[in-house]
Amino acid sequence: MVKHYRPPGKKNEGNAARFITRSKAIKQLQVSLPLFRKVCILKGIFPREPKKKVKGNHHTYYHLKDVSYIQHEPLLERLREIRAYQHKVKKAEAKKNPYRATLLRQRSPAYKLDKIVLQRYPKFLDALRDLDDCLTMVHLFAALPAIEGCIEVKRIHNCRRLAHEWQAYISRTHRLRKVFVSVKGIYYQAEVKGQKVTWLAPHPLQQVVTDDDDFNIMLNFLEFYEALLAFANCHLYHSINVKYPPILDPRLEALAADHYALSRYFDANSRSSAWDRQESSLSGSGKVESQQIGPLVEESELRLAQLQHQLSSNEPGALMHLVEDVPGEDEEDDDTRECKKLFKDMKFFLNREVYRDSLLFIIPAFGGIVSWQGDGAPFEEDDDSITHQIIDRPRQDGKICGREYVHPQWVYDCVNARIILPTGDYLVGRDPPPHLSPFVDNDSFETEGVINRAEAEAEVAKEKRKKMKAHEKQHHHELIMELEGVTDSSSISNIDNLSADREEPDHDYEQVEEDNRIKSEIGLSRRVRGVIEGMRISRQRKKHLDDVIRQRRRNLRT
Repeated sequence: MVKHYRPPGKKNEGNAARFITRSKAIKQLQVSLPLFRKVCILKGIFPREPKKKVKGNHHTYYHLKDVSYIQHEPLLERLREIRAYQHKVKKAEAKKNPYRATLLRQRSPAYKLDKIVLQRYPKFLDALRDLDDCLTMVHLFAALPAIEGCIEVKRIHNCRRLAHEWQAYISRTHRLRKVFVSVKGIYYQAEVKGQKVTWLAPHPLQQVVTDDDDFNIMLNFLEFYEALLAFANCHLYHSINVKYPPILDPRLEALAADHYALSRYFDANSRSSAWDRQESSLSGSGKVESQQIGPLVEESELRLAQLQHQLSSNEPGALMHLVEDVPGEDEEDDDTRECKKLFKDMKFFLNREVYRDSLLFIIPAFGGIVSWQGDGAPFEEDDDSITHQIIDRPRQDGKICGREYVHPQWVYDCVNARIILPTGDYLVGRDPPPHLSPFVDNDSFETEGVINRAEAEAEVAKEKRKKMKAHEKQHHHELIMELEGVTDSSSISNIDNLSADREEPDHDYEQVEEDNRIKSEIGLSRRVRGVIEGMRISRQRKKHLDDVIRQRRRNLRT
């Protein structure tokens, strides 16, 4: 059979037919590079790595089906219209017509990402699995300062609002599981709908933004993440019968007490839902009367939600504790019940120097009541019911009796250990114990040769006690020998037996150390074991040379 002639460079099969370079994709879509990047980020399309790069290694490749998928996207046409509209604004400014430019800016077209979020995440569990990067990005921008022409104040406020709404839900439902304070920031892990969500929140420090940072791509990601987190918060709030978006007390918002304002909003919604259940339970003529007064009740409930700031700040229902047995909430598992009772019947007060937002999120999530030093606090420092006061520096004035003054690390360690730890090691002025990561399993520590610090300290203390007992026994025996003046062979044999008894624990210590070393090397690879063995042999050689040098010095002195 005769083969058809194919001109060189016209191969359209294999990788050449499945992948396309970025420059060709931009020409095919007839868009600019920034617009192409934005559409790819919003649609979740990323570069590919083909096995054979037809055009060379210095090109970025995309799948041809992904590019064809973008080509028929309605959002792409909408972005083109916005770009053409921006040219009109620039044209009005160039013609020095500020009135028309202002009018065009006010009527600028916009777009929504609702359908894109639904396309990328058909199920809510799919969105929960992808919330890690979303929450980290939102918390990062919530802590950044506003930059003129780059990061708007409105966007920072929106990120801060979304982050607080997410934390309020986690604290409300007691879904927080692990907390770890690191150099990068504070790691949190929550369990929502059976999915573990881990995110990183930066430390509350002044962020310095340099000119080298390119925020264009980050802002494109943030735009999608804001829409995704808003949909996730809306779904989670409706799952516990709470209206979304929340209506907060403007006075508390002005005082930067968003966590407290959200807790009061939850409290007001629980009251309104209880009133709805009570009204729905009416029967007969009572139902007719409820239908007549229904609009009045709804209006009063809305008024109650909008005017929460008129409630007394010291009202028990307005405190930071959470309402129990909320209808519509998922059944609590064992971890949730355990976390809910960790700080039960405990009242905390935060000093001014303590990081407030993190502790206001963690303590109520584990069943505690918390207040702070400043305006808008639920209760003051002189409250007699306070059990623990979190401080980070020594107090100049006197301490109040019946109250524990502890370091903030005590709260984090109690959360990770799921027990109330003793406060003796966390007093101000002392070095607190090491803050270990709860994200690493203890079994993996043992296989890698890392010994638990508490067990190591216990072993050292045990060895010291054994040595002290051996020295005490030896000293007591020598005193008896001096008093009796016995120098016969029986005494020498007794001394030898005593020395042998004393040497036995040393032999046991060496054996225990060897067993621990062998146990720690079980899970290691052959190459790592070889490196460790070489290091051990080099230490032994060095120790032997040191002993030889010391012996020569003794010989020279004699």
